Amino acid sequence: MADHVQSLAQLENLCKQLYETTDTTTRLQAEKALVEFTNSPDCLSKCQLLLERGSSSYSQLLAATCLTKLVSRTNNPLPLEQRIDIRNYVLNYLATRPKLATFVTQALIQLYARITKLGWFDCQKDDYVFRNAITDVTRFLQDSVEYCIIGVTILSQLTNEINQVSATAFLIEADTTHPLTKHRKIASSFRDSSLFDIFTLSCNLLKQASGKNLNLNDESQHGLLMQLLKLTHNCLNFDFIGTSTDESSDDLCTVQIPTSWRSAFLDSSTLQLFFDLYHSIPPSFSPLVLSCLVQIASVRRSLFNNAERAKFLSHLVDGVKRILENPQSLSDPNNYHEFCRLLARLKSNYQLGELVKVENYPEVIRLIANFTVTSLQHWEFAPNSVHYLLSLWQRLAASVPYVKATEPHMLETYTPEVTKAYITSRLESVHIILRDGLEDPLEDTGLVQQQLDQLSTIGRCEYEKTCALLVQLFDQSAQSYQELLQSASASPMDIAVQEGRLTWLVYIIGAVIGGRVSFASTDEQDAMDGELVCRVLQLMNLTDSRLAQAGNEKLELAMLSFFEQFRKIYIGDQVQKSSKLYRRLSEVLGLNDETMVLSVFIGKIITNLKYWGRCEPITSKTLQLLNDLSIGYSSVRKLVKLSAVQFMLNNHTRTLVGLVRDLRGIAFAFNAKTSFMMLFEWIYPSYMPILQRAIELWYHDPACTTPVLKLMAELVHNRSQRLQFDVSSPNGILLFRETSKMITMYGNRILTLGEVPKDQVYALKLKGISICFSMLKAALSGSYVNFGVFRLYGDDALDNALQTFIKLLLSIPHSDLLDYPKLSQSYYSLLEVLTQDHMNFIASLEPHVIMYILSSISEGLTALDTMVCTGCCSCLDHIVTYLFKQLSRSTKKRTTPLNQESDRFLHIMQQHPEMIQQMLSTVLNIIIFEDCRNQWSMSRPLLGLILLNEKYFSDLRNSIVNSQPPEKQQAMHLCFENLMEGIERNLLTKNRDRFTQNLSAFRREVNDSMKNSTYGVNSNDMMS
Repeated sequence: MADHVQSLAQLENLCKQLYETTDTTTRLQAEKALVEFTNSPDCLSKCQLLLERGSSSYSQLLAATCLTKLVSRTNNPLPLEQRIDIRNYVLNYLATRPKLATFVTQALIQLYARITKLGWFDCQKDDYVFRNAITDVTRFLQDSVEYCIIGVTILSQLTNEINQVSATAFLIEADTTHPLTKHRKIASSFRDSSLFDIFTLSCNLLKQASGKNLNLNDESQHGLLMQLLKLTHNCLNFDFIGTSTDESSDDLCTVQIPTSWRSAFLDSSTLQLFFDLYHSIPPSFSPLVLSCLVQIASVRRSLFNNAERAKFLSHLVDGVKRILENPQSLSDPNNYHEFCRLLARLKSNYQLGELVKVENYPEVIRLIANFTVTSLQHWEFAPNSVHYLLSLWQRLAASVPYVKATEPHMLETYTPEVTKAYITSRLESVHIILRDGLEDPLEDTGLVQQQLDQLSTIGRCEYEKTCALLVQLFDQSAQSYQELLQSASASPMDIAVQEGRLTWLVYIIGAVIGGRVSFASTDEQDAMDGELVCRVLQLMNLTDSRLAQAGNEKLELAMLSFFEQFRKIYIGDQVQKSSKLYRRLSEVLGLNDETMVLSVFIGKIITNLKYWGRCEPITSKTLQLLNDLSIGYSSVRKLVKLSAVQFMLNNHTRTLVGLVRDLRGIAFAFNAKTSFMMLFEWIYPSYMPILQRAIELWYHDPACTTPVLKLMAELVHNRSQRLQFDVSSPNGILLFRETSKMITMYGNRILTLGEVPKDQVYALKLKGISICFSMLKAALSGSYVNFGVFRLYGDDALDNALQTFIKLLLSIPHSDLLDYPKLSQSYYSLLEVLTQDHMNFIASLEPHVIMYILSSISEGLTALDTMVCTGCCSCLDHIVTYLFKQLSRSTKKRTTPLNQESDRFLHIMQQHPEMIQQMLSTVLNIIIFEDCRNQWSMSRPLLGLILLNEKYFSDLRNSIVNSQPPEKQQAMHLCFENLMEGIERNLLTKNRDRFTQNLSAFRREVNDSMKNSTYGVNSNDMMS
């Protein structure tokens, strides 16, 4: 007894040190000791002792956490009776100790939820003992408010736990091969047996709470209300059909409520309950109420028939109208955000034709428009919520051409107001942001682009009004800007304000021009586009003329965005050349046709490269624009005729290509360490960025990339041990980083080329990939880098290079691997190094990648090129040896389990034994029936293949023997007996050598036996 007390005191002291001490060393020691306690055999009994007699909340937390780990354990799990006892103990403990610290209560409830989920299918005397959650919490719900909170929290946490995939999927069953499938079975069973009852209970308790006069000054009643709302939200947020949707895209999803829940949603009181709660509880609780309403508004359409859906939508719109008429609570940013989400769901889940039929639609659309305009004008308040409002209006505007209802949608009245509010609010924000030093929204290009995509559709609705507004605002800002530039006394602040306003306007003009694709456009609208384009091009002429003195990066990026949108709509093979836009450009700027417009594009590209070469964002987008212009056939024909393009084509790579070819010749000639290291130290690190940049910019041009990649492959090739670095030098690792960077950059970019014609695929794509494979092989086998340090120090250079290799490999059809000899040799040479030294990486790959690699080896075994065939034998030998070792380890008693990669690889091979068996057939077929020129190489993987597939080998042997004429069967049987004579069940060198000798004799004897036999005729049938 005294030992227990002393042990308890020590544990409590360790908990205190872990959670309270500020001394790092003491805390680490305490943590180490508590980890040992968690893994100790008497952990369970001591946890109970801590809960019974512990005097501090921290010791109770430790006990609850340790018990959760114990019940989650997959190896050596706790017996059913013990888990039932723990579940009952936890419930009793919570029921008898209402004053526990909140974090202790939470940890114990988490323990209960984990036991319940993991034991969901456990039976005792035909009773599912862990499925009585509602019964378990009934005694809590019938007691005081404090106990009621515990009961509701239990149900809430249980619902959340069962809905969570990541937390427990891998814990569900020790030997399961499909943990996610098991998780879905539990979630589906819980959904069908318990979830609706929990949801109904939650709604009833909320009705009771709202029916009574809530004492809003009572903290405990606040707590109960909060937990009830969380429980309801967890029920509505349940993954009903196992889609595991990404929360970042939640506003595009539908809540797949089961049909058995129909009654709850057909009853208008359910919806009304949440709208009533919103108006009767403090604003701090309202976000959860609105989150529930967002889910309810997203109920799948097929839950209702047309009449029921119309009635449901009517109640929903009434509730929204009531909130808009009493908007006081929306001053809270969280409420505002959730309400914006609710508004967005009105259109994502219902059609405009349904909305206009709602009785009070005209009043509601007016209120929503006013709310949106006010929100946009207060741009600094909750800026992340604007997305949902713009999403609503974008969907409404996009539906206008398709609405068939006779009732007026009134969007022609309100959409221009929204467009105007967005544009004017962005312009008005510029001065305030510059004056107060606020964060500029233009810095977040992703957010700006998202909003502009939405505005492009909204602005095209009643486009005449949008265009007139943009012309008016642009002319005002452009005139002010010109006057300021001509004035000697103009302040930099005033100039910056006008540049900021013009930046927004150029972005917006580009967006609305790009929006033309969403609507059937008229000649008048094309002419309006022409008005806008003329103004932007005139502004460009003005800003380009000043680049020698000053430039504005954000305005330049806006110009490039505008050019990109203009290109998509008005340049290319599909564009009507008689467009009114070109007529307007001809009248104002003298640009008569597409060729002249293209010359403006190219002029801008050259100007940007000349003046903005050190600005990566502008340079990158400029080159992207040039790349995009070169895609269309008709555009390219016109581009190549332009003198500026001819100049660029003739000069952009000439100097670089000549230089790298010369350097490669020098590097190839330098085999001695002294001379090569002098060259290496001259190139690295000073000139390496030039090579990297060349690959980045001209990846699509093999005339440039091939010499650069070949030079890099030569530099990393440790021929004659010329790459020898001092012990203290990091250059080996740094060189591999550069290699990885180049392979990754080239690989990622070359994969964006898309479909390449078959007759050009080698020149444009496969040749560069082949050189990358050779480069990586040379670096991996050069013996100047310890690759273990990369993972040890969190450096991803090795992982990046290997992952890029896989991406490139998967982009190549199997047939191409063998059709192009240089690609074959570089690929199989690299694969040989990977299977020899990086088998853990191969083992960690996805099943389809592993099967692709094994298939490529299987096909390579029969290749005509002896080098390829020999390389495949070597790869197969490494893989088979790795498999055999892992299988041997898995069948022996051992203290350390297999690592995750080995486990997965074994599992994949066990699921697809046919691949290894096929290769065993192929190798044996070649040895017996073909002119085998690399018999020694073939013999090395064969022994491993036989040991891994003894039953299959036995069947194969019997098949071969039985296919012989009766008089020769005994001789063939003896050949196979002699083949395995003296061979032990291991892959040690001595055993392998013995097998190789046996195989030579076997081949001679089989050939002698088969002379004058008809066996060879159908041998391939047997082997297939």
